[in-house]
Amino acid sequence: QLVLVESGGGSVQPGGSLRLSCVASGSRSEYYAIGWFRQAPGKEREGVSCIGSGSGNTNYSDSVKGRFSISRDWSKNTVYLQMNALKPEDTAVYVCAAAYLRTICPEAHSKEYEVWGQGTQVTVSS
Repeated sequence: QLVLVESGGGSVQPGGSLRLSCVASGSRSEYYAIGWFRQAPGKEREGVSCIGSGSGNTNYSDSVKGRFSISRDWSKNTVYLQMNALKPEDTAVYVCAAAYLRTICPEAHSKEYEVWGQGTQVTVSS
């Protein structure tokens, strides 16, 4: 049974950086597409980025393209989301989720994302 735990959130000023981690246990994370999602108060959940299973492809939402980077560390069973040039509108709870054996990431609202972490808060404010 795959379990995901996020960490790395916090408070940062606009223009700052954070690196989020999504650590998998119970199974090898490379068998799963791992997506990062965020939800701000009063807003719908938004897909931010995803990396496919194996050496699968990556994708980004238009709102973070060029600022965020997703990567996978095989040895640590971890997927990272490096967030640079943060903006106040990036403030949200960030959650990672897994979809089994998908080298091409499912769309953000797909029910194939079956395992979800608890989330980590990111606050961007001056």
